[in-house]
Amino acid sequence: QVQLVESGGGLVQAGGSLRLSCAASGRTFYVMGWFRQAPGKEREFVASISLSGASTNYPDSVKGRFTISRDTAKNTVYLQMNSLKPEDTAVYYCAARLGISLLSTVNEYPYWGQGTQVTVSS
Repeated sequence: QVQLVESGGGLVQAGGSLRLSCAASGRTFYVMGWFRQAPGKEREFVASISLSGASTNYPDSVKGRFTISRDTAKNTVYLQMNSLKPEDTAVYYCAARLGISLLSTVNEYPYWGQGTQVTVSS
Protein backbone atom coordinates (compact mmCIF):
# COMPACT_ATOMS: atom_id res chain seq x y z
CA GLN A 1 0.00 0.00 0.00
CA VAL A 2 1.35 3.37 -1.03
CA GLN A 3 1.68 6.02 1.66
CA LEU A 4 3.12 9.53 1.65
CA VAL A 5 3.64 11.04 5.10
CA GLU A 6 4.65 14.66 5.51
CA SER A 7 6.29 16.27 8.52
CA GLY A 8 8.08 19.47 9.47
CA GLY A 9 5.38 22.08 9.23
CA GLY A 10 4.88 24.73 11.87
CA LEU A 11 4.81 28.42 12.72
CA VAL A 12 7.68 30.66 11.66
CA GLN A 13 8.27 34.39 11.39
CA ALA A 14 8.65 36.09 8.05
CA GLY A 15 12.19 35.70 6.77
CA GLY A 16 12.63 32.42 8.58
CA SER A 17 13.12 28.88 7.32
CA LEU A 18 11.44 25.50 7.55
CA ARG A 19 12.26 22.08 6.16
CA LEU A 20 9.48 19.73 5.19
CA SER A 21 9.93 16.00 4.77
CA CYS A 22 7.85 13.41 2.96
CA ALA A 23 8.48 9.73 3.51
CA ALA A 24 7.10 7.43 0.85
CA SER A 25 6.37 3.76 1.35
CA GLY A 26 4.98 1.03 -0.84
CA ARG A 27 6.91 1.89 -3.98
CA THR A 28 9.50 4.24 -5.46
CA PHE A 29 8.23 7.06 -7.66
CA TYR A 30 10.17 8.64 -10.47
CA VAL A 31 8.72 12.08 -9.82
CA MET A 32 7.81 13.50 -6.44
CA GLY A 33 6.59 16.97 -5.75
CA TRP A 34 5.15 19.50 -3.35
CA PHE A 35 1.96 21.49 -3.68
CA ARG A 36 0.27 23.93 -1.31
CA GLN A 37 -3.23 25.17 -0.68
CA ALA A 38 -4.12 28.35 1.16
CA PRO A 39 -7.62 28.92 2.57
CA GLY A 40 -10.07 29.79 -0.18
CA LYS A 41 -7.53 29.16 -2.92
CA GLU A 42 -6.82 26.36 -5.34
CA ARG A 43 -4.01 23.90 -4.74
CA GLU A 44 -0.87 25.15 -6.46
CA PHE A 45 2.42 23.64 -7.56
CA VAL A 46 5.53 24.35 -5.48
CA ALA A 47 8.27 22.01 -6.69
CA SER A 48 9.02 18.66 -8.28
CA ILE A 49 12.08 16.45 -8.58
CA SER A 50 13.20 13.47 -10.61
CA LEU A 51 14.36 10.17 -9.14
CA SER A 52 18.05 11.03 -9.45
CA GLY A 53 17.53 14.56 -8.19
CA ALA A 54 19.24 15.92 -11.26
CA SER A 55 16.07 17.59 -12.56
CA THR A 56 13.87 19.96 -10.60
CA ASN A 57 11.04 22.33 -11.41
CA TYR A 58 9.76 25.40 -9.54
CA PRO A 59 7.26 28.16 -10.22
CA ASP A 60 8.57 31.73 -10.17
CA SER A 61 6.84 32.39 -6.84
CA VAL A 62 9.29 30.17 -4.93
CA LYS A 63 12.30 29.96 -7.23
CA GLY A 64 15.45 30.99 -5.39
CA ARG A 65 13.81 30.57 -1.98
CA PHE A 66 12.71 26.93 -1.95
CA THR A 67 14.83 23.87 -2.70
CA ILE A 68 13.52 20.37 -3.28
CA SER A 69 15.77 17.37 -2.74
CA ARG A 70 15.43 13.65 -2.18
CA ASP A 71 17.18 10.75 -0.52
CA THR A 72 16.42 7.69 -2.62
CA ALA A 73 17.85 5.32 -0.02
CA LYS A 74 15.26 6.60 2.46
CA ASN A 75 12.57 7.10 -0.21
CA THR A 76 12.13 10.58 1.19
CA VAL A 77 11.76 13.99 -0.43
CA TYR A 78 12.49 17.28 1.28
CA LEU A 79 11.47 20.90 0.78
CA GLN A 80 13.82 23.48 2.24
CA MET A 81 11.99 26.79 2.48
CA ASN A 82 13.99 29.95 3.13
CA SER A 83 13.06 33.63 3.24
CA LEU A 84 9.50 32.69 4.04
CA LYS A 85 6.75 35.23 3.48
CA PRO A 86 3.26 35.47 4.98
CA GLU A 87 1.85 34.57 1.55
CA ASP A 88 3.61 31.19 1.83
CA THR A 89 1.12 30.26 4.55
CA ALA A 90 -0.76 27.15 3.43
CA VAL A 91 -1.19 23.44 3.90
CA TYR A 92 1.71 21.79 2.06
CA TYR A 93 1.11 18.45 0.36
CA CYS A 94 3.56 15.87 -0.87
CA ALA A 95 2.59 14.23 -4.14
CA ALA A 96 3.96 11.54 -6.43
CA ARG A 97 3.46 10.29 -9.95
CA LEU A 98 4.63 7.30 -11.96
CA GLY A 99 5.54 9.18 -15.12
CA ILE A 100 8.91 10.77 -15.83
CA SER A 101 7.83 14.33 -16.59
CA LEU A 102 8.18 17.01 -13.93
CA LEU A 103 4.61 18.18 -14.37
CA SER A 104 3.04 20.96 -12.32
CA THR A 105 -0.66 20.19 -12.52
CA VAL A 106 -2.58 18.66 -9.64
CA ASN A 107 -4.40 16.14 -11.82
CA GLU A 108 -1.14 14.55 -12.96
CA TYR A 109 -0.32 13.36 -9.44
CA PRO A 110 -2.44 10.40 -8.28
CA TYR A 111 -0.72 9.92 -4.92
CA TRP A 112 -0.98 12.44 -2.08
CA GLY A 113 -0.02 12.85 1.53
CA GLN A 114 -2.30 14.21 4.23
CA GLY A 115 -0.68 17.65 4.30
CA THR A 116 1.22 19.68 6.87
CA GLN A 117 0.40 23.23 7.94
CA VAL A 118 2.93 26.01 7.40
CA THR A 119 2.13 29.37 8.93
CA VAL A 120 4.33 32.42 8.38
CA SER A 121 3.67 35.36 10.66
CA SER A 122 4.45 38.94 9.66
